[in-house]
Amino acid sequence: MKTIHININNKSIACKEGETVLRVAIRNKIDIPHFCYHEDLPVDSNCRACLVETKSDGRVVTSCNLKVQSGMKISTNSPKVKKLRTENMELLFAGHQKICQKCKKGYFCKTAEVMKKHKITGSKYSKCPLKDPIHKLGDAAEFDPKSCISCNKCVEICKKIGIGFLKLKGKGAKTHVTYNCDPEVDCIYCGQCTAHCPVAAVREQNHLDDVIKLLKNKKGRIVIAQMAPSVRASIGEEFGLPPGKNMEGQMYTALRKMGFDYIFDVNMGADITTYVEAEELIHRIKENKHLPMFTSCCPGWVKYVEFYHPELIPHLTDVRSPQIHSGGAYKTWWAEKAGIDPKKIVVVSFMPCTSKKYEAKMKKFQIDGMDPVDYVLTTRETGALLKKYKINLPKLKKSKVDKFGQYSGASVIYGASGGVMESALRSACYFLTGKELERVEFKNVRGMKGIKEASININDITIHIAVVATARNVKKVIEDLKKHPKKYHYIEVMACPGGCIGGGGQPLPNTERIVKERIKALYKIDDEMKLRRAHKNPIVIDFFKYIKKLPKSKQDEILITHYGKKRKFE
Repeated sequence: MKTIHININNKSIACKEGETVLRVAIRNKIDIPHFCYHEDLPVDSNCRACLVETKSDGRVVTSCNLKVQSGMKISTNSPKVKKLRTENMELLFAGHQKICQKCKKGYFCKTAEVMKKHKITGSKYSKCPLKDPIHKLGDAAEFDPKSCISCNKCVEICKKIGIGFLKLKGKGAKTHVTYNCDPEVDCIYCGQCTAHCPVAAVREQNHLDDVIKLLKNKKGRIVIAQMAPSVRASIGEEFGLPPGKNMEGQMYTALRKMGFDYIFDVNMGADITTYVEAEELIHRIKENKHLPMFTSCCPGWVKYVEFYHPELIPHLTDVRSPQIHSGGAYKTWWAEKAGIDPKKIVVVSFMPCTSKKYEAKMKKFQIDGMDPVDYVLTTRETGALLKKYKINLPKLKKSKVDKFGQYSGASVIYGASGGVMESALRSACYFLTGKELERVEFKNVRGMKGIKEASININDITIHIAVVATARNVKKVIEDLKKHPKKYHYIEVMACPGGCIGGGGQPLPNTERIVKERIKALYKIDDEMKLRRAHKNPIVIDFFKYIKKLPKSKQDEILITHYGKKRKFE
């Protein structure tokens, strides 16, 4: 595209033909309030907060759909713009004041900040007339119609990823967001709606207060923190850092400052998952049974199978997810090793995902009546928790994970689409041949592409694999499998674009451009680690020595899961 120059607030700025004024302003850190704009979704001009004035003719227009022209002069803060923008936003936020009080409790809405900056009170207008109750989306997210500004981003992203659970109802001024009543359509709890709502009308079910109360009064309980791979690459965004800044060491320090007794890591659980899943893959290939094998560490994808395609349940790996594996390991193997009553252990997971809240509540994962994971906080909730404790994360010194949270590089890349596949193949090759790979990278399965395919040759066995992200793409793969059922041996599926790193609990904005930067951080961590294979992790090796001494029924209770057909809202 041709480079041209425009003038914004008397400053000359280079841009490309075809760009919008708002996109140029965002890239150059020029503040134009906006709510309904998202760079990955269609431009709707619904909120009309992004007004600017074109100096050539004095028009005040929305900058989200105003294309740049060479020599164009724009004002973002002229008297006309300020007046009209304030009127628009007062209407937009009518009745939102009470909701903004909730922002302080960690609902991550930027509304309060914008209202304060532009001196908007909403008091000129009546409160929102909607009387709808808060709609619970499983144990993962919730939708509050009273705080909705009808920007429609939740509806658009739900449709884009291939679900269509959220929809618009009504006409004109009565148009509002609701859920699809079709019994054949259900939410998979991925939380992409929460990651695209600018005012937290759709948000995670908040566990902040519970964790804060726990830390203030432990009552003899031992509180363990475990952080998912993706969180270390995105939490910095909550403190103004660029996407992809690895804050792992600072997070370990912060968790200690807040009072967690032990700092472990979900990555250790990912190494357990890799170990068991690689063994299962080899077994299935040798037995030529229930192929292809699908991954199961994404609860959004598992919900999709259980509701939309229960015929595929036998193809899901029986392995538990990383957070469930590590939580279970700490309440069994580690508790015995440390001489601690497992009933006194509380595990808090820090995850990039809303569906992990839903997963943690499932009774099928209980061990001796205990949930492996007690609380799940999203990355956004984690940022709010740190700020509640007045912790400035970027200013902290780095520290290391406690001994029994040690992990391999293979676990870190679980956060990126293709990472589970790559991690499992590193170990599967060893289990098949008894030899370690010279090169552990499988770069064909990396990247943001929705469907990736590759073939791996191991000991004269060719393993055909696929990596899929979002329901829209997995539908294509499932249809292809109906025609060619033996096309693949192993398929990884993630519900969110880019994998967990683009999950529903990640900081806003959550765009493909930002997700790519986060992904780079995960692969960089893996590249720089000496330990890059799950089966070589000494902590995991010690864990399996413990497991192998247990009766088979107890081994299964700790390592294995099962699935069943789900009905709507289950």
